[in-house]
This record gives sequence, structure tokens and C-alpha cells, in this order.
Amino acid sequence: MGNIEQPVIGVGAIVLRPDGDVLLGYRDKHGESPCWCLPGGHVDAGESFETAAIREMAEETGITEWQCVKILAITQHLSSSVSTVTGAVLVTVKQDAEAALLEPEVFTEWCWFSPSSIPTPLFPASQAVLAHWLGAEPPTGWHAYPIGEER
Repeated sequence: MGNIEQPVIGVGAIVLRPDGDVLLGYRDKHGESPCWCLPGGHVDAGESFETAAIREMAEETGITEWQCVKILAITQHLSSSVSTVTGAVLVTVKQDAEAALLEPEVFTEWCWFSPSSIPTPLFPASQAVLAHWLGAEPPTGWHAYPIGEER
């Protein structure tokens, strides 16, 4: 048997303020191309997508208060050599929520953006999650499976 890579199960948190702005971090991790990224990461064993989104948001930004958490879709990277699934989770926070730079080895800054002015380039999984949320075409090789919506 060949060496089979483990599937990647992740979460992307669309952290949204009442004014409609969304939180993105500038990811500048050694060995990767710099890009903008939603708070998120790997889903731990026994953890729901919603719980993972809240945990990752707190670990990466220090934001621990939220008003609503809702899973929107499961996205899948179909053209990857590794099975990759990312849950798209919408987390609404207070207007005065401020993100702290808790992982400076990964992120150089956190900024709030209007949905009409999302910066590029985006981390691929974040791009897939945001595309679903914004009703845009997913990036090449990605597919979104909406949750809780009329078909």
C-alpha cells in the first residue's frame, strides 16, 4: 500500500459585524504565499464545525463573544490530491469587536472589510467559503453543498 495522506477537515469562520463588515487576516506563514484568510483551521476530533469556528476565532483573534453561529455550507476541494472539506460558518459579533494579533507567526494583521471590497489573493478554502456566502462562483476545483436552504 502507498502512503495515503489523511483527509483535511477544516472550518472557515465568516466573522460578521452588524454593519456588514467581515474580518480577514493577512496570512504570511513561512513557506506559503501571503494571502488574506478567514479565521479558521482544522476541526478537532469530536468537534462540530460551529464549535471549531468559535475556538479558532478565539485562538487567532481573541474574540470570544458572539451573538449567533450558523453553518452555511460544506465546501469540498475536488481537484486536490488530498480529500479536503471545509465548513463555512457564519459568526455574528458585536459592532465593537476587535481582533488581536495572537498568532504573529501566521498573521501580520486583522482588518474589517465590506463584502463588496474583499481583498485578494485569498487563501483557497477562505475563497471557497466566501464565494458561497456572497453567491459567487466557487474557485476552480471547489464545490459548495448548502446546508439548511431550500433546494
